[in-house]
Amino acid sequence: MNNLKSDESLSDFSQLTPDVVLTLVEAALGRRSTNLCRPLGSYINRVYDVQMEDGAWVVVKFYRPHRWTRAALQDEQDFVTELTNAEIPVIAPLADSAGKTLHEQNGMFYAVYPKKGGRPLEEPDSEQWLELGRLLARMHIVGSQRPAQHRITLTPQRATEKQLSLILQSDFPSLGVRREYEQIVREIIEHISPLFENLSPIRIHGDCHCANILGRPGEPFFIIDFDDMAMGPPVQDLWMVLPNHLKHSRTELDRLLEGYETFRDFDYSTLRLIEPLRAMRMIHFTAWCARQRADGGFARIAPDWGTTSFWRQESAGLQRQLQEINDATGHTA
Repeated sequence: MNNLKSDESLSDFSQLTPDVVLTLVEAALGRRSTNLCRPLGSYINRVYDVQMEDGAWVVVKFYRPHRWTRAALQDEQDFVTELTNAEIPVIAPLADSAGKTLHEQNGMFYAVYPKKGGRPLEEPDSEQWLELGRLLARMHIVGSQRPAQHRITLTPQRATEKQLSLILQSDFPSLGVRREYEQIVREIIEHISPLFENLSPIRIHGDCHCANILGRPGEPFFIIDFDDMAMGPPVQDLWMVLPNHLKHSRTELDRLLEGYETFRDFDYSTLRLIEPLRAMRMIHFTAWCARQRADGGFARIAPDWGTTSFWRQESAGLQRQLQEINDATGHTA
């Protein structure tokens, strides 16, 4: 049953010794470092703090080989650069003397960013919900100006089907457990697919949870980590910051949308997508775990992966989420 084999080439960061990291940063920026290089936590990529000779700190991100194409990574960097040019608070990659922000070494892509610390968004007050709504609207104005040609479109057919295919290559203890999981995912896909018809997707952050929205005293919020940038409905970037399911977050959503509509109209009919998108997110996360497991680095955060109880909990969680979808859409299963 284990068809998703570990591929060492996908996770081989062995070339990234401190000397190599420092040399690549200096080459990208045309400036010398102080030789201070500190690894930072990242489940997928490799990320380092590097101090430059003038005392400034930068962050260099090495993207996991083969996860994204060059064109897909360039879509991300172009979007962030456009946001910066529109004075929207994000952290854009630094350009080299030729104006390039995406660099390559032996088939591994990397980018260098200015370091900026901040605290993740926690329990926003009423005014902060307004501010957050305005920020997301401004981001979506830029996102709507042109498409990302090489990024996934966030629909059940184009995203969730692909993720299910990857998951089904993973370890299952029996055909029955595999069949049970596949059945509930396919039921969700079939049920929610009509809701995504006739939508006009735009460039969105795609992973806009509170940990990716940072604040500093006396400064506006800023958004980080556009790794999962996608084409999708704007509501995807709104529901992920809400504290609970929609039925328990109406007050926060009202303030968020009040701020949002200061700059951009919102299609209220897309609120029906929130619980379907949550189900898609659950499947997306399982696929992410499956890919991490295949890369050999997932045991430390999911030691029970692949057990009967693990997969039955996954199936039960999706069954409950399908009921949430039915409740939200007025559908009777």
